[in-house]
Amino acid sequence: MSSRERVLGRVRRALADVPKDDTPYEQAVAREYLREHGQRTVAETMDLLAENLADYRAIVHRTDFEELPYLIMRLLAERGSRYVLVPPGLPPQWMSAADATRVHDRAVSTPHELDEVESVVTGCAVAVAETGTIVLDGSPDQGRRRITLVPDHHICVVRAAQVVPSVPYALERLDPTRPLTWISGPSATSDIELDRVEGVHGPRTLEVVLVD
Repeated sequence: MSSRERVLGRVRRALADVPKDDTPYEQAVAREYLREHGQRTVAETMDLLAENLADYRAIVHRTDFEELPYLIMRLLAERGSRYVLVPPGLPPQWMSAADATRVHDRAVSTPHELDEVESVVTGCAVAVAETGTIVLDGSPDQGRRRITLVPDHHICVVRAAQVVPSVPYALERLDPTRPLTWISGPSATSDIELDRVEGVHGPRTLEVVLVD
């Protein structure tokens, strides 16, 4: 008998006395928790997202659609990025002022080729204010998951309409069958001495542009 068979056998024995007409799990579990903590205006929700992103050591910028291309241009120039990875569905006007050479998201790109790209610019699927979390779902303006994990610098554009107060609201907007990446600040880890190291399994620098 394998370990799998032992475990499943124990589960069957534990459930042997459960009536077949027992209340389904999704109905039996009480879901009376708060969907959000407090009532906020759109502006207050954006401010909370910015505060929590900064708390996670992300660099936060505020702008509008008219100034967005020039802000992206400045961020890439300050970084000295010569090559920037661009998803296929990124709105062209976002990069209209940037001087960096655009590298397109291709299935045949190797990790080494992606590592040579200094920056990546993407949109997002949704952003959660209460947790300071950005969610990518592989949509055309975000590209494949790996393009936001290999380059060292990620600029993520978040529009006001994509900001929700809490995780329950975010889950309602997301398709669970898509490749979801939940980001709370730049990639970081700590060893047993609690020395923080950034850029281990993702970008070392995360810059979030909130478009009001």
